[in-house]
Amino acid sequence: MKQKVVLHIDTSQRTKTKISLDIAGHILEKISISDSYQSQRTLPLISAIFRENKLKPEDITEIKIFTGPGSFTGLRVGATIGNTLGWLLNVPVNGKKGNIVDPQY
Repeated sequence: MKQKVVLHIDTSQRTKTKISLDIAGHILEKISISDSYQSQRTLPLISAIFRENKLKPEDITEIKIFTGPGSFTGLRVGATIGNTLGWLLNVPVNGKKGNIVDPQY
């Protein structure tokens, strides 16, 4: 059976991006704090946390996106990345397979 790996994406704050992995109950986190270009930091954070833990995107079994409240643009960044990865990898996003998750503003 495939090990459960849940990718958590939280881009709700304007200056902080938090990416975490839940690997069979063990939580690993990466956080970026910056006053600009949050959208350009999310994918590199995801890549770094996977590289550091010797994982591939194909190892993801589920994606959880923080849906709000929060920054409009930040939430859209997280939702877009999470929904795209969920679609590409054919894994559920926020517990729903094949559906797009809408953030709450």
